[in-house]
Amino acid sequence: MFGILQRFYHGEGPLKNATRHKTLLKDFFLSQSLAVLATYGCGQTYGSLVAFAATDDLESLLFATMRDTRKFANLTENPMVALVMDNRANQETDFHGAIAVTATGSVQEAGALEKDLLLELYLSKHPYLKDFVTSPACALLRLDVATYFIVSDFQNVTVLHIKK
Repeated sequence: MFGILQRFYHGEGPLKNATRHKTLLKDFFLSQSLAVLATYGCGQTYGSLVAFAATDDLESLLFATMRDTRKFANLTENPMVALVMDNRANQETDFHGAIAVTATGSVQEAGALEKDLLLELYLSKHPYLKDFVTSPACALLRLDVATYFIVSDFQNVTVLHIKK
C-alpha cells in the first residue's frame, strides 16, 4: 500500500495521485527487464546489472544471483540497497522524456514458503533464465521496497513510501 506522496502534481489529491503512480510503475516495470543494483560491502559501493520482476502490489522487486558473487557477499554483509531502472534511449529527448525509478529497501532471500510463487512470477517475465535461477547455486532475492523515487522530465521527483 502506498503512503502519502511527498509531491503532488496538477492539484490531484494523494489517493488519486498514488493510484496514478502505481499504474505508471506497473506499466514501467513491465516494459523494463534490467536494473542496476547498488550494494555496499568491504568499504565500498558496487553496481550490478540484474534482471528484475515486480510483485503485483509493487511492495517487492525480485532478482537472482549466484551465491558466490560479490553482490551476494555484499547483500549478506549489508542488505540495504538501491535498485535503479530507467527507460532512456541515450538521446537528447531523454532529458525530458525518460523516466528513472529508484527503489530502496532491504533484500532477503526468498523463503521456502514463498519461493515457488516468486519463482513463477520471476520466470513469467524472464523464462530464458530458468536454468540460471533454478540452479542450487543461485539465490532468488526479494527487495522489500521502502521507498520509490520517480524522476521524470529531467528533474521532477515524486517520492512514494510503501506501507507494509
